[in-house]
Parts: sequence; structure tokens; C-alpha cells
Amino acid sequence: MTTLTSGPSPAIDSTPALTCTPTGRWQRRRRDLCHLILRRIAISIPLLLAVSAGVFFLANRSPFNPLTAYLGDRYQATSTADRASISAALNLDAPWWNLWWQWLTAGARGDLGQSRIYTQPVTSVFAERLPWTLLLSATALALAALIALLLGTLAGLRPGSWSDRLCVAVSVVVQAVPPFVLALASVLVFAVLMRWAPVSGATDPGAAYSVGQVGRHLVLPAVTLAVMQVPWLLLAVRSAVAETVGSAAVRGARTRGLTRSTVISKHVLPMSLTPLVTLIGARLPELIVGAVLIEEVFAWPGLAAAVVDSAKAMDFPLLAALTVATTAVVLAGSLLADVLYLLIDPRITADV
Repeated sequence: MTTLTSGPSPAIDSTPALTCTPTGRWQRRRRDLCHLILRRIAISIPLLLAVSAGVFFLANRSPFNPLTAYLGDRYQATSTADRASISAALNLDAPWWNLWWQWLTAGARGDLGQSRIYTQPVTSVFAERLPWTLLLSATALALAALIALLLGTLAGLRPGSWSDRLCVAVSVVVQAVPPFVLALASVLVFAVLMRWAPVSGATDPGAAYSVGQVGRHLVLPAVTLAVMQVPWLLLAVRSAVAETVGSAAVRGARTRGLTRSTVISKHVLPMSLTPLVTLIGARLPELIVGAVLIEEVFAWPGLAAAVVDSAKAMDFPLLAALTVATTAVVLAGSLLADVLYLLIDPRITADV
């Protein structure tokens, strides 16, 4: 017979454990999010400063003469004295670090400078062209994520089936095709030969901007840009779904008599979203490069033309603003992916 003896009671910690209650878990999750955001901001600020300084340094070391690009055909007819006065007026003779500091201090006040090639403020160039680039990129990204989620889930649910092999094969082929070839092929097949979509621009010549006009012109470039991104996302979703289908959680759900649709919606799809969200953030640079290429091929009125023109003309204020903006978008996309990753998967901590 076991005898119960009394003794000193063990010390009990009355401090509530944060991980034991939903409120405590949310407080810890919120704290992790704040730490993550603050740490990324602290890293991003010096990085953006270094990128902007690097633009001015490389542009200054470039063999291209910005005055030649600014004057164009008038360069040969312009006298040496006039060239010198124009160069002084445009502040082209100043050291690159001086130009960079002037641009940086003015940018802190909201003045990004004057674009020489467009003869208007850089902020006006962004205001006119950025919405078109965002419309194209957001539409393409949404289409790519939707297609990858549907086809990746279909392939991952039946590993080794004909649908799985077909999705993998098509993804590998599309990955191997250069983006400019895919863009030109889309124009040739769907716009020129089949006439299913307009060749270029955001509207028909002489037509006013409207939802119908813009939507009809948006379809082909957005789908082409989405197809460029689908293979990577599809393969990631397919791998995650295939791994989840064979997990103990899914097998246990099946043994409890849950329907196939319930198992997919409650167990499979949530796990497939994690790599999809992470990869979208990692693929943002590729999306931006693809958007620039698509805008050039389809003559879409976005920032692509401004990027090319500013690089050719060594338009320092516009070139620096575009480069810093692109870098900021990539950093923001990476941060957004990590934040969503942290919210979707409760096992992840702020060490991501």
C-alpha cells in the first residue's frame, strides 16, 4: 500500500505563460512581427542609401556623355561655349558625390529633381507611369498565383499521374524559354496571326481611356507575364501538396472519416500556401524585370520606357529614383512575404 507523505509544496510560478492561451500566443506573434519589421527597416535604410550612391557613381564612370544624350542631333551644331554653359546649367560637371548628396537632401523634402529627358519633375513621371506598371504587375501576379495554386494542387494530390507529369513537363519547358522569346511569340501568335488581342498600347489609337479599352489591352501582356512566373510557383505548390498528402495529419483526418474536400480545404491547402507566399516574395525581382520587358514589347505605358531612356541619357535624378524605387519594392515584397509566412505558419518565429 502506497503511503502519501506531506512535504513542502513545490514553488509554483504564477507568471502566465504566453504560449498557453490564445491571447498570449497573439501577444507573442505581434511582438515577433514588430521585431521583424523594425529589423528589416534598420537594414533597408543603409541599403537604399548605398544603392542610390552606387547609381550616381556608376553613371559618372559610364563612357556615355549625358550632354550628348540631352542635346541629341543638336550636339554637333552646338558650339563649345554653348555646350559648356548648358553643362553648367544642368550641373553635369559637379562630382558624383555632390550630385548624389544634392539629390538625397532634396528627396528628403519630397523633391526628386527634374528629369532632363522628359523635362518635368521626376515625381510627375512616377505619377503618370507607376499606376500602369502596378496594374500590369498586380494582375499578372494574381493570375500566376491562382494558376499555380490550382494546377499545383491538382498535380500534388496525385503524384505520378498523367496530370502531375504534364504539369511538371510544361513547367520545365516554360522555364527554359527566354522571356523575350515568350513575349514576342505571344504577340505574333495571339495578336498578329489570330487577332485575339491588340498588338500594343493601353488603348486603341485615338480612343479614350475606359475600363473596356484598358482591360482588352491588358489581357495579353498580363497573361504573358503571369506565364513567366507560373512554373516556379506551380512546382513549389506541387511539392508542398505532395508532401502534405502523405503526412500523418492527413492520414489521421482520413481515418476519422472526413470527406476528401474537407481534408483538402482544412489540411492540404493551408500547407500549400506557405511556400507559395514565400516564393512570391523571392520572385519579385524577376517579376519587375519581366514587367519591364513586357512593357517594352507591348508598348505598355509604364515605367519601362523611363528606365531605358534614363539609362541611355544618364538622367541622374530619374535613374536614381527608379533604381531606389525598384530596390524598395523588392525589400517591401520580401518583408511582406515574411510577415505573411509568420501569420500563416504558427511554428515560425521572428528569426525568419
